[in-house]
Amino acid sequence: MSDSNPVKAGTASAKRRVLVSDFDDTMTRHDFYDLVRKHWPVPPDDDPWDHYVAGRITHFEALAAIFARIRTDERSLLELVDRMELEPDLTESIRRLRKGGWEVVVASAGCAWYIQYLLAKAGLSLEVHGNPGQFVERQGLLMDLPENSPFFSQTTGIDKPAVVREALRRGAQVAFAGDGRPDLEPALLVEPGRRFARGWLAEALHHQGHRFQPFTCWAQITATLLDSDGIC
Repeated sequence: MSDSNPVKAGTASAKRRVLVSDFDDTMTRHDFYDLVRKHWPVPPDDDPWDHYVAGRITHFEALAAIFARIRTDERSLLELVDRMELEPDLTESIRRLRKGGWEVVVASAGCAWYIQYLLAKAGLSLEVHGNPGQFVERQGLLMDLPENSPFFSQTTGIDKPAVVREALRRGAQVAFAGDGRPDLEPALLVEPGRRFARGWLAEALHHQGHRFQPFTCWAQITATLLDSDGIC
């Protein structure tokens, strides 16, 4: 099978190990975007996501428009966020990765508002790069572009490939995990053995002939990375 030429990391006597991960439907079982669409459907003839896929608006603009349709109170919205469900054993998996020398960095084109809520609820403190936002009743979840971020992107908010490239530039051994359209480019920057995919990303990689590690749960990522390092 064919594959791209991943960016090569620099050499170091004791390399850092960094797992850059998407959040929605990668560290969780469900995507916030899908839950919102089910509760507040968009007009079929004016669907922001269709406009994005057609190239008329950006990924950020599509998500922002969909999240702005939310009409509920904060307590009810947080109950909906809970239904995203963090992957089983995520906390233990991250503990094992850290013990094995792996840092975990979240890079998301979604909103940091619900990401930080779920991580804090699970007692997890991770480096998170996501789009800032705030919930305002009768206005929805209002997402802003992270213009002060070193990984700013006009189209997705967070430039995931830039997060991966920075880790590689610093000489780290880098893995990437994701499931969606914004994850294709960063996934191709890492070695196939450390390229984890499911959902749309897995289908796209397979269709294009790129090798990757399929996963159905986060624990499989942990096991693969630690086994490859010879760590049990």
